Amino acid sequence: MLSPAPSRPPSADEFDAAFAPWRARRILLAVSGGPDSMALAAAAVEWRRRAPGPPLALAIVDHGLRPGSRVEAQDAARRCAALGLPACILEWRGDKPAAALQEHARAARYALLVEAAREAGAQIVMTAHHADDQAETILFRLLRGSGPAGLAGMGSSTLRDGIEIARPFLAFPKARLVAFLAARGIDFARDPSNENPHFARARLRTLAPLLAAEGGDAALFARLARRIRRVEAALEAAAETARRDVARDGGFDAGAFFALPQELRLRLLRAALAEIDAAAPRLDRLEALEERLAVAHGEARSARLTLAGALVDLRGDRLTLRPAPPRRPETRGP
Repeated sequence: MLSPAPSRPPSADEFDAAFAPWRARRILLAVSGGPDSMALAAAAVEWRRRAPGPPLALAIVDHGLRPGSRVEAQDAARRCAALGLPACILEWRGDKPAAALQEHARAARYALLVEAAREAGAQIVMTAHHADDQAETILFRLLRGSGPAGLAGMGSSTLRDGIEIARPFLAFPKARLVAFLAARGIDFARDPSNENPHFARARLRTLAPLLAAEGGDAALFARLARRIRRVEAALEAAAETARRDVARDGGFDAGAFFALPQELRLRLLRAALAEIDAAAPRLDRLEALEERLAVAHGEARSARLTLAGALVDLRGDRLTLRPAPPRRPETRGP
């Protein structure tokens, strides 16, 4: 989603403020060769000159999704070498799924980058996600019925398998990053998949001019994300307080639990599922479970339900969750 923001490159002070939280850390830059990641590489090199710290590492992921992807990765490595950043090229090997290809590619990319960070002794994987990416992410999740946590968008810092994923550019529209490259004469690649209508995000980009005309530009979505993150933090704090109030004998006091607002009940159920290592359920399935439990409690009857590999048991004044027993193998008669 290309925002109509003015094409004024970020200043050195703006970049310094964006990178500042990670000044003393060893960073692995995730670069694809496109404009966003080349801006990240170039800006990080200049920042490290102004703010000395551990040397930067750099990795390029070759997804192998189209002919010539290896050559594209090598071209990106040459561009980064011209900036003084040697790169390692990581390959996503094996069969590629036919469905949800971009989602699987994203998961594979992060797995490769996290492993590369460990090997390089880096605590941070830094990506070039920007304000337009944030807008796309929120819109994408909205259309898939996400809850508040999803609509909060991408955080500037998240953890993945013990490695921090840093996104210093979330405040910058893409147009400003492209202007930064143009001011320095830095070339970049253009990914044809970004315009491929087979992918949902590419289709959403065609809506950008219409949304911007109604005020729905990247700045609006960034503001929305900040506000929802504020609400999300308040809800998480309230859920933690509620958990202490309703916890009982390894479960919940049913009366106190169902006296809570529904949003807090959902959060406590999700947290309890995580504590027993159950799979993270889809929000609609969690809502359906909670509604069935609420009806059973209101009718003063027991309920025994399963979700995401967990057994949820409501009996009298106690609600418990534990791992569901393994299913018995189906047997057939002679």
